[in-house]
Amino acid sequence: METYPIKQIDLNKAKEMQFKLVDIIQTVFKGRELLEAGDYGVSIELGRPLRTAKVEEVIAKFFEAEDAVLVRGAGTGAIRMALISVLQPGSTLLIHEAPIYPTTETLINEMGLKVLRIDMNDLRKFEEIKNVHIDAALVQHSRQRMSDSYEVRDVIREIRKIKDIPIVVDDNYVVMKAPKIGVQLGADISAFSMFKLLGPEGIGCVVGRKSFIDKIRKANYSGGSQVQGPEAMDALRSLVYAPVSFAIQAEQCDIIARRLNNNEVDGIKKAYIANSQSRVVIVEFKDPIAKLVLKYAEELGAVPYPVGSDSRYEIGAMFYRVSSSFIRDNPEIDKYAIRINPMRAGAETVIRILKEAVSQVYRGR
Repeated sequence: METYPIKQIDLNKAKEMQFKLVDIIQTVFKGRELLEAGDYGVSIELGRPLRTAKVEEVIAKFFEAEDAVLVRGAGTGAIRMALISVLQPGSTLLIHEAPIYPTTETLINEMGLKVLRIDMNDLRKFEEIKNVHIDAALVQHSRQRMSDSYEVRDVIREIRKIKDIPIVVDDNYVVMKAPKIGVQLGADISAFSMFKLLGPEGIGCVVGRKSFIDKIRKANYSGGSQVQGPEAMDALRSLVYAPVSFAIQAEQCDIIARRLNNNEVDGIKKAYIANSQSRVVIVEFKDPIAKLVLKYAEELGAVPYPVGSDSRYEIGAMFYRVSSSFIRDNPEIDKYAIRINPMRAGAETVIRILKEAVSQVYRGR
């Protein structure tokens, strides 16, 4: 097994990211406004809550984009709105040759989209689609397969060389972790969940070209579709704390993997850093004991499944099966490997739970 984790910012860069965001906030908001919850309703001035508009302005400036819009439906809703803004039903969408994230696959089927798959790990493959009709491209920033190694910047550049089409990047799981997101790397749109950035449930964000963002706003004009001012302010305040929190989490992942590979816990073949959705430690066992380890780990305090993967509710270390897209690509991995996301926990907690869970598995045999 070999993995190619996405480069993640360290703690110093995370602090810089936090300071940049707060600086932009204090150029857009008046001081008193930062102490207010926010307004409701389809305002006469803008057709949406005034505080929501200011939050969207901050987000657009932070990600160096023309515009941004907050939407309902979290990450899935954001991708839905992004694809609807660039495609008609029955259009052809270029995607990576890998298992599609389940909710994205549902959307593709609902829109009746034709998909053209290409192995984005091999940039030479893009030459093969030069004369093929394509309406847009969807690139997932996080990994879909364990073996994925492509750099989003390189994929965007290759698509631009051969096609003048909209490029949408699914930036879920990498915002405030990677140095830059899709729109900063040349894509037309980035779509992601604010819930995965410690924000409130159900809020997503689409950042990018104003012409596409305008279409999304038009489609969500009604009051019930709007993200209200208090929700937007909550999402923004939460976003401030995300980069430093995630940098600490990444640091602990590295420590955990290193300690496991130094044989601190018996029965482990190898530990890998991977982007199985979020950045996690993939633990591969020598024997097919993965499901038993998960069972005992929960009894010892490990969180058994995600809420939103890096949501505000995820405090304790999570011990979970590897992602469904990874399993579809390699069905046997489910028996031999688990993923561990320390969330807000430290390496000591993770090692303690894992060591005891593995010990209980072998004692029970």
